[in-house]
Amino acid sequence: MRKLVIQEIALACREQGCFQVVNHGISKSVMKGALKAASEFFKLSKEHKEKFVSADVQQPIRYDMSSRDGISTARSLLKHYANPLEDWVQFWPINPPTYRKKMGDYAAEIQGVSMQLMEAIFEGLGDKVGLAFHSDYGFITILLQSSAGLEVMHHEDDTWIAVPAIPGALHVHIGDNLEVLSNGQLESLVHRAILNPDESRISIASIHGLSMDEKVHCAKELVDEEHPEMYKESSFQESLDFLPSNMNNYKRFVESLKIDRDE
Repeated sequence: MRKLVIQEIALACREQGCFQVVNHGISKSVMKGALKAASEFFKLSKEHKEKFVSADVQQPIRYDMSSRDGISTARSLLKHYANPLEDWVQFWPINPPTYRKKMGDYAAEIQGVSMQLMEAIFEGLGDKVGLAFHSDYGFITILLQSSAGLEVMHHEDDTWIAVPAIPGALHVHIGDNLEVLSNGQLESLVHRAILNPDESRISIASIHGLSMDEKVHCAKELVDEEHPEMYKESSFQESLDFLPSNMNNYKRFVESLKIDRDE
């Protein structure tokens, strides 16, 4: 059974760059609690939320509103670090009063799920790649959403595909660092959110990978004469440095890492 699931995950990662997971072990009450805590935060007064406004993308917690395309109207974002929880929870909002507890419960459980998923994805690469895991940023994103609204770009023809909202499911997509590590065997997912003017949508995106300054490079087990190294090494810190000057022109960090063999 495990072998079959790993094969299905590997196929989804290669062909689509994403998949959905059910029976992941996180209770409905924990997921609902996190979504409710997020919803209650966004309903707070402007004064409460503006305490976390910052133009510095490297802040441990940051609130922002954006409307950078012709598809979305406006969206509110609260981004914060969560692992290890004891290092970062002190920066989280104290209002609503349940935020730290409810979001902390979810963060702790999603960490365990991410480790299992990464193990399965690595086995899907042929069980050749060795890496000691601890989680902060970059390999996969696990999304919990209150309602539909996520669209992903099809790898082959660049068309947009709506992701169905399956009750209790977690949506998993491949990140830039996993594209680099797999030497292009897996491709990071381009995605967007379509906002419904008649309904508020809450999504909690958990990004998992290596720590801030650790370098990710193409796994040597996946590099040979027929498959030369395709990407330069990089860290999550470097991706943060890339963001400020490239957020508004939609440049992807992974594209800046590709090695031009014609040079």
